Amino acid sequence: MVKNLNKSDKKFIRLKKAEIRKKFYDAKKQKEMIDEMYKRLSGEIKTEVVEKKVKKVKAEQKQNQGKSKAKVESGKMKNKKKTK
Repeated sequence: MVKNLNKSDKKFIRLKKAEIRKKFYDAKKQKEMIDEMYKRLSGEIKTEVVEKKVKKVKAEQKQNQGKSKAKVESGKMKNKKKTK
């Protein structure tokens, strides 16, 4: 656990823990959710999420590049027909 947190961070953690305890009655589930919250705050999950988003964006860019090339080629074909 991180020490020397400022007052606002301590309050945020306390409120989130209370929210989790109200939402989940099972003690095991509460512990899992609180542990996950601490991982998010420490940055472990954040890096995993960012890596997933980067992979997703790169895949989308590859798909868009293929589509844009097809549109350009089809546009050239149309232009050639009009000039004749």
